[in-house]
Amino acid sequence: MSDFIRNEEISTLIRSYNTYLLLEKSLSGNSVEAYLDDLNKLLNFLESIGKSPQEALLEDLQEMLVALHELGINPRSQARVISGIKSFYRFLELEKWITKDPTELLEAPKIGLKLPEFLTLDEINRILSVIDLSQPEGQRNKAIIETLYSCGLRVSELTGLRFPDLYFDEGFVKVEGKGGKQRLVPISQTAVKEIRLYLLDRNLVTVKKDFEDILFLSRRGTSLSRIMIFHLIKEYTEQAGIRKNVSPHTFRHSFATHLLEGGANLRAIQAMLGHEKITTTEIYTHLDRDFLRSEILEHHPRNK
Repeated sequence: MSDFIRNEEISTLIRSYNTYLLLEKSLSGNSVEAYLDDLNKLLNFLESIGKSPQEALLEDLQEMLVALHELGINPRSQARVISGIKSFYRFLELEKWITKDPTELLEAPKIGLKLPEFLTLDEINRILSVIDLSQPEGQRNKAIIETLYSCGLRVSELTGLRFPDLYFDEGFVKVEGKGGKQRLVPISQTAVKEIRLYLLDRNLVTVKKDFEDILFLSRRGTSLSRIMIFHLIKEYTEQAGIRKNVSPHTFRHSFATHLLEGGANLRAIQAMLGHEKITTTEIYTHLDRDFLRSEILEHHPRNK
């Protein structure tokens, strides 16, 4: 095995992958540790069969999954390990360590859908109510949360919003989603009002070059990072006394859930969320069934 990665090369590879996870993937320390643990499982297995990561075939990785199953690792944990392995091989392909990704056809075990956490309308209002509007970033943060909830945006879509994307008179914003695909999303009058109020504060910020048309700015006059949005939402959630695990994505789930509960068509929700496949959106039908069951239990005369 002339091209077998030597120990020092393995160490270099791991360090490079660690940097990739931290800087390019913007993962937390705990997430990076989990991914490196998955990588360690892979490297140990490949060492046991005398292969390097470069030499691994799909059949080898499938054999590893069989070994995990025989060790009693549950399907959800297996799926997480597979996710970590796929991430590693995407990195290898990106950095030209390999020319073909052996995980392309690697399938995770079937596991039950985990329903996403969402907020009630009352909880969203409680979060908004704790924002101190006397602070310089207060109105900006209120506008951010209203926009996340009103439009069901991914956090990267929110931080990328620019003035040419705003069609307030028509009641839409133009969003660039995954894969550079653009879509028009309706925006509520409440969110429009909060953004207009924020613009009064934004005019006082000294905007850095190349950020002139970015909607939501940091106090330094540059675009906001995803992690900054995450932290401010965590802070407000704690202040509001809400014990759920809330992130920017929770507002996206809440947007979809509340639309479905209000009778919106699943295809319409799919278009607004920017889901390529309807099956991705169909997870919300599970939430809908729970909602319908609770409505029947509460309102049907046979349950009185």
